[in-house]
Amino acid sequence: MRPIATSIFTQPQSTARIMMIRPVQFGFNNETAGSNEFQQKEYAIKTNQIAQEKAQEEFDLMISQLSLTGLDLHIFDDTDEVYRPDAVFSNNWISFHQSGKVVLYPMMAENRRAERRLDIIEELKKDFLVEEVIDLTHFENEGKFLEGTGSMVLDRRYKIAYACLSPRTHAEVLDAFAEALGYEIVTFSASDENDKAIYHTNVLMCVGDIFAIVCLEAIKNPDERLKVRRILEDTNKYIIEISLDQVRHFAGNMLMVRNLKGDKFLMMSTQAYDALTEKQHEILLDYAKIIHTDLSIIEGYGGGSARCMMTEIHLPLR
Repeated sequence: MRPIATSIFTQPQSTARIMMIRPVQFGFNNETAGSNEFQQKEYAIKTNQIAQEKAQEEFDLMISQLSLTGLDLHIFDDTDEVYRPDAVFSNNWISFHQSGKVVLYPMMAENRRAERRLDIIEELKKDFLVEEVIDLTHFENEGKFLEGTGSMVLDRRYKIAYACLSPRTHAEVLDAFAEALGYEIVTFSASDENDKAIYHTNVLMCVGDIFAIVCLEAIKNPDERLKVRRILEDTNKYIIEISLDQVRHFAGNMLMVRNLKGDKFLMMSTQAYDALTEKQHEILLDYAKIIHTDLSIIEGYGGGSARCMMTEIHLPLR
């Protein structure tokens, strides 16, 4: 049995406070397509004329669903000053931690680096305590990247970061994150049905408080697969396995949240919900109420889903 970090007693896994960015120039990003097999270029070409309008409709519907739960939502509009087709995926460039630390991440695509907005941090400082901003963006100069809680799936209670290595997730930047935040890093390789590296860990894995959704099938190395399973079990997680086909439908791209009363919710897209079996639905409902909403345009163009759109705010309140 691995030792249990003392932070389990102070650090909740989920939060009621979420930051999201409303898209203004949403579209297919050619700079990210080479490493993201989930982007559908043919679909994007067919629907190009309605992409921004439909993406904003999907975003606003998701906001309305989340608002009904009693979450504390912090919504910012993207601007049209700079072209940011993936701005809706805010969890890639920033993360917020209970220690008061904020981390800025190195992004692989040059046009995604403009998503980092210091004005958002300044606005959040009105409600939250920010003790330190840890800037890892200098790794971009070395061609080394780590795209936030897309590249890592954090178990905040045990201070473990799960990360599948890919062109967007570099071991050296993971080490820098670990040193700055006091996390243990669990790395592995993961690939899809065509043996193509899976670009982000959060499309194949979701860690809740006492459960974990994971595609162990994607971890082809048996030793790495066993390592991930054992650490999940040793940190008291009930493992819900999903298939590569379910990953393709974003069934790993979920986030557990809780409202200010402590009620738990699991947010996902309708495509992800439909990809799960009835048995998986039943199991998940033991842990949280499921919320799902149509994100077809955002998923098809951006190659990301509900979890990618939600940036958890764990900062202390003022």
